[in-house]
Amino acid sequence: MFRRIIKLPESRSYFLFGARGTGKSTLLRTRFGKTTCLWLDLLNIALEDQLAKQPDDLARMIEGHRFETTSQKWVVIDEVQKVPRLLDVVHRMIEQHHQDNLCFALTGSSARKLRHGLANLLAGRAFVRSLFPLTWQELAGSFNLPDLLQFGSLPDVVSLNSPEDKKEYLRSYALTYLKEEIWAEHIVRKLNPFRKFLEVAAQTDTEPVNYAAIGRDVGVDQKTVQSYYQILEDTLLGFLLEPYARSVRKRQSQRPKFYFFDAGVSRALSNQLTTGLAESTYGYGRAFERFIIIESIRAASYLRNDFRFSYLKTKDNAEIDLIIDRPGLPVALVEIKSTRNVGQQHAATLIKMLPAFPTAEAFVLSRDTTPKRYGPVWALPWQQGLTELGLTS
Repeated sequence: MFRRIIKLPESRSYFLFGARGTGKSTLLRTRFGKTTCLWLDLLNIALEDQLAKQPDDLARMIEGHRFETTSQKWVVIDEVQKVPRLLDVVHRMIEQHHQDNLCFALTGSSARKLRHGLANLLAGRAFVRSLFPLTWQELAGSFNLPDLLQFGSLPDVVSLNSPEDKKEYLRSYALTYLKEEIWAEHIVRKLNPFRKFLEVAAQTDTEPVNYAAIGRDVGVDQKTVQSYYQILEDTLLGFLLEPYARSVRKRQSQRPKFYFFDAGVSRALSNQLTTGLAESTYGYGRAFERFIIIESIRAASYLRNDFRFSYLKTKDNAEIDLIIDRPGLPVALVEIKSTRNVGQQHAATLIKMLPAFPTAEAFVLSRDTTPKRYGPVWALPWQQGLTELGLTS
């Protein structure tokens, strides 16, 4: 059992969103295991069918449940997106029973079907939290960087010992997700173009998104490709890293990068699970960069520190891997290098770009275990660097 870093509200209703297999149900069963909470699992087909036909049965179930005489009475609805109409009942119950300490923990692997109901609940009635695959801190003594770069950190993958078992799980995950999450819920009308898109998107994971080129490869128009990326974000399969710009107009004129939520899933979708990751190769460097960026975004979400992330690429192709706007702290410019021996050359881009960011701090994060300083740039072991950036708990 891994200790999760996420902090869940103790006395307020909340949504817990996360892709399939990130451990939402396990986390809540750990939290509520010794209480008499009312647990409703909408993966139970009979229960889903009942509540889809009669959403008001939820209120009757709550009224008839024997809660402990504690300060909080919790109702857990697992995979609530399967019956979005339940949110109207939840809304009403929160309003009617706010003095009775009735709270809801609502899990979901897709926010797409909850948009209308979610808008009502978020007006101060339910907080939102996101759960991700395991972080390096959560893995603790089980952390293995080469394994994580190749197979990701979904809890079930980490629990498997054999590389072949990990590969089979990830292949099955990719196929099951297509069937159960995308197709079964009619998120896309035609599955084949979307299946092709997923493979192309995974192959270009971490690179600037070229909607037109991807559309040509997949056989759909540019707007459809943009809608596909929106589906990936809505179903929590990934996120866009926007280009840095001081104005919204400039930001919109450049290409964002897309990152799948887990390295193993990305490699499964791009059919790369059987391809090794050799050190000192472009593929390894790309995988390590993705690892640091994903870990940073997961940590910021858990810490609730309102950090904003972007990247910068200039007209002459100078690039800063990660720019972090940190409220109350200097902007951080971060270069990510997979090398074990950082030198002056690895800080050159940051030194060149720093005059445009006079109050910024600059860091090179790498696998080098010795902290170094190159003028205004700190070159730190990646674990120490994440701590200096305010991205560890």
